[in-house]
Amino acid sequence: MWVLSDTIISWSTGPSGGDATSRRRIEPWEFEVFFDPRQLRKEACLLYEIQWGTSRKIWRNSGKNTANHVEINFIEKFTLERQYCPSIPCSVTWFLSWSPCWECSKAIRAFLSQHPSVTLVIYVARLFWHMGPQNRQGLRDLINSGVTIQIMSVPEYDHCWRNFVNYPPGKEDHWPGYPVLWMKLYALELHCIILSLPPCLKISRRSQNQLTLFRLTLQNCHYQTISPHVLLATGLIQLPVTWR
Repeated sequence: MWVLSDTIISWSTGPSGGDATSRRRIEPWEFEVFFDPRQLRKEACLLYEIQWGTSRKIWRNSGKNTANHVEINFIEKFTLERQYCPSIPCSVTWFLSWSPCWECSKAIRAFLSQHPSVTLVIYVARLFWHMGPQNRQGLRDLINSGVTIQIMSVPEYDHCWRNFVNYPPGKEDHWPGYPVLWMKLYALELHCIILSLPPCLKISRRSQNQLTLFRLTLQNCHYQTISPHVLLATGLIQLPVTWR
């Protein structure tokens, strides 16, 4: 078992005052508590981008849980506020602090079936209750319906920091950086979900000492099915070597 402890980091941040998107940006502390892959915060945050047709203009905004999950809020907002034109392609990119639950996955599929010209790419910081069979199947159903789902890596964190966070002039580089190991572990578990393999990653929290713990357990089916480079990318696994 490998153990990582949470750290408290302070900084000064926010974009230049002339940025017209400032009112739609979140504060640095919000980005930290929502998107740190080591945190198991219950609430979810969504940062999203919408691009229509061949236009180079990208419309950005953010949302948080209300009485509904953020995914449902986006769907309702998009449906009510946007005049949908089937002949114009629409590209939507989500950056989610948690992956969709099975109910949201079902709602997303229904939304996309009603809006066939919309393509959706989802980046997630963490996997929501990934041990649950319904949530795992929900993600597989999304992928099978054409949705791209990936774990956020360093480029995505940097992109969100620059385009969605109220950072100050001269602080455009994302800080603090999160441990890449966590990103790789979540990516490995996502591979297990996609390939219909048993979970290999178990995450728990010890509240008394503020430690987030993970346990990585690989079975023969994992070694036999997952590409070796994916397993080796974690830096925690050594594959058996066959000498000839």
